[in-house]
Amino acid sequence: MAGLSLQHPWAFAFGLLGNVISFMTFLAPIPTFYRIYKTKSTEGFQSVPYVVALFSAMLWIFYALIKSNETFLITINAAGCVIETIYIVMYFVYAPKKAKMFTAKIFLLLNAGVFGVILLLTLLLFKGDKRVVMLGWICVGFSVSVFVAPLSIMKRVIQTKSVEYMPFSLSLSLTLSAVVWFLYGLLIKDKYVALPNVLGFTFGVVQMVLYVLYMNKTPVAVAEGKDASGKLPSAADEHVFVNIAKLSPALPERSSGVHPVAQMAAVPNRSCAAAPPAMLPNGDVVDVFVSRHSPAVHVV
Repeated sequence: MAGLSLQHPWAFAFGLLGNVISFMTFLAPIPTFYRIYKTKSTEGFQSVPYVVALFSAMLWIFYALIKSNETFLITINAAGCVIETIYIVMYFVYAPKKAKMFTAKIFLLLNAGVFGVILLLTLLLFKGDKRVVMLGWICVGFSVSVFVAPLSIMKRVIQTKSVEYMPFSLSLSLTLSAVVWFLYGLLIKDKYVALPNVLGFTFGVVQMVLYVLYMNKTPVAVAEGKDASGKLPSAADEHVFVNIAKLSPALPERSSGVHPVAQMAAVPNRSCAAAPPAMLPNGDVVDVFVSRHSPAVHVV
């Protein structure tokens, strides 16, 4: 038990420190999910990093059990499985239907399908040291995917010049965790533990640099006519609310204040949070508010 043996005090120290820092890293998204709980909405947050992190933790537990004598890897990844599962469940509760469907597909694909295939192929096709080597390289590959997963958030930070969705505490803890686990891997001579943390350290530093660069910047909106993903909204994605204020004498049949939809032809049919008031031919003022849900038109 190289990791826990007092004959390897530095390995024991870094393994224990790695558990503490990684546990704090797993807890870093708590403010994010508290915000989701308070607002009852997932807003712009994504589920992919948490699904991938859960999958990676499952793989490392399997690797540690196959290799044996890797208690530190088992303890921290077991805790990670529990915590990431809680995050995913909370995301399911408050995410919109489309996000729920996407998360469910990714979860079933990775955590059920791919993990099941890896489990069966590793146990049936490989034995002894070959099994450890094959599983080790698989773990390296998916550990890299965990570090690459936040790239979408980094892109969002650059586009919007806002660090709202990239907490500094998470970036810092990821960087420290990568350093500690890299040293632990070197001390126990396990390259499969050490290698992915080189990339983890690099991405952690890049995230902190981005945070410093944009923390005091004025956020900018995405380009007009495009959503956060850069795609043009379709007609099926628009939901128009029209508020009509009567400011001039009306004909008897219009005294109710509700105008035929045909009179709204001049209202711009484009996606926006709010448009300037539009003046109808009879002097009525029309306020238009658009959200992307359905093509329905409500007159209030």
